[in-house]
Amino acid sequence: MARILRKIPNFKLPKYKMRDIEEIEELKVEYTPEDLEELKKRNSGEKSKDGYPGTEYKTVKEFFDKSTKEFADRPFILEKFNRKGNFEEITYGKFREDVINLGTGLVRGFKLKGEKILIIGETTYHWYVSYMAILGGVGIAVPTDKELPDNELENIVKRSDAAAIIFSPRKKDQIKKIANRCPGVKYFMEMYSDEKIDGRFVGLEHVMNEGKFLVDMGCTDYTDIEIEPDAFAVLIFTSGTTSAAKGVMISNTNLAYNINSVTPYVYLTPEDRLFSVLPLHHTYESTIGFLYPMAMGASVAVCQGLKHIANDMKETSPTAIIAVPLLIESLHKKIVQGIEKSGKTTAVKTMISLSNGLKNLGIDVKRKVFKDIYANLGGRLRIIVSAAAPIDGKVGRWLEDIGITFLQGYGLTETAPIAALTPDWDTRVGSAGKSVVWDQIKISEPNEKGEGEIWIKGKTVMLGYYEDPEATAEVMNDGWFNSGDIGYMDEDGFIYITGRSKNVIVTQNGKNIYPEEIETLLSKVEEISESMVYGKEVAGEKELIITARIIPDYDRIEELHGKGLNEEEIYKLIWEQIKKVNRKLSNYKTVKKLEIKEDQFEKTSTMKIKRYAELAKDKECEKEN
Repeated sequence: MARILRKIPNFKLPKYKMRDIEEIEELKVEYTPEDLEELKKRNSGEKSKDGYPGTEYKTVKEFFDKSTKEFADRPFILEKFNRKGNFEEITYGKFREDVINLGTGLVRGFKLKGEKILIIGETTYHWYVSYMAILGGVGIAVPTDKELPDNELENIVKRSDAAAIIFSPRKKDQIKKIANRCPGVKYFMEMYSDEKIDGRFVGLEHVMNEGKFLVDMGCTDYTDIEIEPDAFAVLIFTSGTTSAAKGVMISNTNLAYNINSVTPYVYLTPEDRLFSVLPLHHTYESTIGFLYPMAMGASVAVCQGLKHIANDMKETSPTAIIAVPLLIESLHKKIVQGIEKSGKTTAVKTMISLSNGLKNLGIDVKRKVFKDIYANLGGRLRIIVSAAAPIDGKVGRWLEDIGITFLQGYGLTETAPIAALTPDWDTRVGSAGKSVVWDQIKISEPNEKGEGEIWIKGKTVMLGYYEDPEATAEVMNDGWFNSGDIGYMDEDGFIYITGRSKNVIVTQNGKNIYPEEIETLLSKVEEISESMVYGKEVAGEKELIITARIIPDYDRIEELHGKGLNEEEIYKLIWEQIKKVNRKLSNYKTVKKLEIKEDQFEKTSTMKIKRYAELAKDKECEKEN
């Protein structure tokens, strides 16, 4: 996520105190042949689910009003404002009050109705309040990556024509640097500050206090605002892996129908708690990690940094995590390594086999059998959702084996973001899901294997690209959005992603090679931390050379092969692993060249490698040499 997640910190999980199989009462149950026959009959009669009752919200304000009144006394946001303190609970009622006060202050006190307001900063309570206040009728929200360098942030400010910037205290120095170069910005508002107006700078708490005064005096200017569902509401600049950032225009309809689309597929209640680890400027987290739980009356616990993930989960006991594959795979690796160190690997495999057998008979004891694993994750975790990039299917299946519902979603910023999702009763690990109920998905001009470009049409599809009708026309065709992704659809409507059309490597004889397919296989190699596969141009060669640019996992290499290996030995070791991967590929797809990368890959907000940026660096180096 953003550049903060270029590399996952080496977080630690507590040691496991795994019980032996003979100590687990749930596996000691004996069934007579009659019991087993009855269970088989009962389960054979079960029909697949048709889905849960869905919602039909038209705007975000609609479910904000409903939830903040209905669940006023229940916790909504949990955050640790003091690193040495405990998590504090902020109720729906308090959230409602703060949103209305801020909205009133922005509309009436600071005359910002209808304006674009940029939000930048780490995930924190005031970020949630600011975003909701703007969506509730102030104007157009511009959520922005907090890791942008000065020049890129300045560019976004000017391109968006932002009238105000709401920023966290950690961003104050950067905001001050660009302020003089952004004369169009009327106000710079600092979160958690009650400073009165000083030039163009003012504390957000002061704005909220001004709003509270007006509300107490009977002002209803903000709460009376009628929301036009299809009007431009959010502007998000994609960091893009293949081109320069585009401004995606999102409406209330797009956001509300994301919620309406998810509710029939996933069962979430006010007792659930989502664990927020992704940056809020990305639609994945701001829509599914914030607006969705708010619509359902659930709560959100804010992770205080990835190195604190284990302790924060134990303190807040979340039931669901939304994450990207790299984080999920890292979490899985830590759990498995902990089991190995406890000497319980064989026991866990046996428990999985036995509990799977019982589940096939309709007896699910997994949460009890694996409660020692769950304890290290807060004790209540039941759902992990992966999206934004392919994930090793083995990871998803292992999580399901221990009783966690593993879901995969598919979409883009242009679909705000969910277009497909695996239902929680039919998870099909490996699939990116089936079209959500308010969208349609089709495979355009499929080849003999059924693969083609994935096109999406429906309520979640964006209004278009900001001030760029030509770019909009390139991806829209009679209401269908061309995702640029390549995949196929099975007979049940489940989507399988095989690559991106813009990343595709085309051989001289017309064969297509999708780097993601090879990268997925390389991700299973323990000695490899990350990889980027691309077609390398070589002087004198007509054919592109399939090249793997690799970041070694030095810690794992040391564990597996000992200390003191030099660069040449590490190269040879990884090349031997790549040769094993090549045996699983058709000859024209095999990796022909290995490059060891010393620094980190440049990433987008969803941890996709910016291929164009990496290759652009190569060209710059070539020019210099």
